[in-house]
This record gives sequence, structure tokens and C-alpha cells, in this order.
Amino acid sequence: MSPLAVSLLAFAAAAGVLTLTPGVDTAMVLRASAAEGPRGGAAASAGICLGLLVWGTGAAFGLTALLAASKLAFTGVKWAGGAYLAHLGIKLLLKPRAALAEAGAGPPPPGGWTGAFRRGLFTNLLNPKIGVFYITFLPQFIPHGYDVAALSLVLASIHVLLSMIWLSVLVALTVPLGRLLRRPAVVKTLDRLTGAVFLGFGVKLALSEA
Repeated sequence: MSPLAVSLLAFAAAAGVLTLTPGVDTAMVLRASAAEGPRGGAAASAGICLGLLVWGTGAAFGLTALLAASKLAFTGVKWAGGAYLAHLGIKLLLKPRAALAEAGAGPPPPGGWTGAFRRGLFTNLLNPKIGVFYITFLPQFIPHGYDVAALSLVLASIHVLLSMIWLSVLVALTVPLGRLLRRPAVVKTLDRLTGAVFLGFGVKLALSEA
């Protein structure tokens, strides 16, 4: 087996484990699926994956190296991302829904699918840890003699593909549970739990070090 094939398989295995680890993306997709249905969950997933692709592309061309080298740049993006997550979390904690809107009945949830997409996108774009992760993680799987930028794009795309598959599974799992997830008590509990997760990740991100 060629060094390139070994590297690709090793990266896919490592990235797969990281993708399956529960985090803010998981919480966001589950809530979007419960609140806006499968299309909302798919929109949030698309936003998340687009954010990952942007960071991966930046890493491939060395742009995210600025975040690793510049404490000021890292701190600025870090605090913006932490504030955004904290804003979402506090909003859900203070004003949880009492019920979910039925598909095709009444006004759509605030923001609708575009809102879910934006939340997924901005949550990732405002998290500098993703950029630093790519710039430090990807080079470990690039064999000597290969084009660093091109192979970095391939590796980042593999991670995005794995993320899309996993998030799609999460969306699908919410469909059989739709009736349960629409109960008022469950809706409020889900919003508050999700808010707590977002707030916790926001504080963790704000306090993280480069």
C-alpha cells in the first residue's frame, strides 16, 4: 500500500473518531431537527459543513497559520465565537419554546431553515480552534514529497464528508422521535439543555488558550 493510501486511511480513522465525539455541532443539529424538522436539521448540517470547508481551505493555503502565530487574531475570533454561542445559549435558557410549529401549519420558527443554516455556519466560522486544529492536525497525514495545499484540501474534504454523513444520521434519528420531541415538556427541556450546552461551549471557547 502506498504512503498516500496509508495516510488517507489513517486520517479517515482519526477524523471519524473526532467526528463521532459529541459537541456543539451535535447539539445544534439535534435541536434544529426537533424544532424545524429534517429540513432544518439538514440546513444546520450544511452550514456546519460549509464552515468546516472554509476553515479547511484556509488551512490548505496557510491562512489559519495566522491564528496559530498571532495571539491577538486568535483572541479576537475566540471571543467573538464564545459570545455568539453564549448569546444562543442564554436565549434558549431564558425563552424556551412551549411547542414546536407543525410543518405547514402556522408561521415557521424564527429564522426558518435559513436561520438554522446561519447558526451552523457562524458557530463554526467563529471558532478559531477549528482553524488551529486543521493547521496542526492535517500536516501529520501529508507524506513527504506531496503537494501540501492540494492534499490538505483532500483531507479537509474527507473530514467534511464524514461530518455530513454523521450529521445526516443524527437528523434521520430525530424523525421516528418526532411525536415525542413535539411534546411541550420535551420541547422546553430540549431547548434548556441545548442552551446549557451552547453556553458551556461558549465559556469553554472564550477561556481556551491558543
